[in-house]
Amino acid sequence: MAGVTTAALTVTGAVVAAGSLLGGGGDRPADRGADTRWAEGIRPEWMSEHMGLDVPATARSAQAAYKVTSRFDTGLLTFTLTRSEAEAYLEKHHPTGKWLTPTAAQPDTPPSDFAHFGLPEPETFKDGMRYGDVCPGTDDEPAGTPGVLTTDPYDTSDDKCTSLYAHEYAPNRTRIYLRTHFEPGISPLPTPSSAPSPAR
Repeated sequence: MAGVTTAALTVTGAVVAAGSLLGGGGDRPADRGADTRWAEGIRPEWMSEHMGLDVPATARSAQAAYKVTSRFDTGLLTFTLTRSEAEAYLEKHHPTGKWLTPTAAQPDTPPSDFAHFGLPEPETFKDGMRYGDVCPGTDDEPAGTPGVLTTDPYDTSDDKCTSLYAHEYAPNRTRIYLRTHFEPGISPLPTPSSAPSPAR
């Protein structure tokens, strides 16, 4: 009986460990460590250049951030467009495959990335959401300066790709979410003193 109990505990431990390695709903262990920090002075223009994806001049509420961890860095960019502007943007920056739509919302997704802007994570939406991996610099995409992705078990993107989520959150507005993983120290970060103050 003791042997059976030990075996059961061993299997349970392996399952829990596997679940942790697979992200368990997107909560990356690297995001929770004391070595995680948000870089200062990150502007949408800087992040756009490093992702290789433009921010349209008509975009509103553009925000960018760069999260540094010991395993990989994460670049974030978000902005809103009118429905027609968003359609033009998605046509210009189409995914490597088809646009995907979620089969269900994941409301238990832990706040991790876009919560930095006070926004829900894109995985928490189902209605009005589509997503895909956009790869600047490929034959199908305009050339850019994309980030270099790490071989990361939580990220399904191809090398040099950005995860793009488009959420039709209002009758005539779409929010674009962009997320890219970079190798740590892939590029020098802007210094806070050189970053212009936000327009008031």
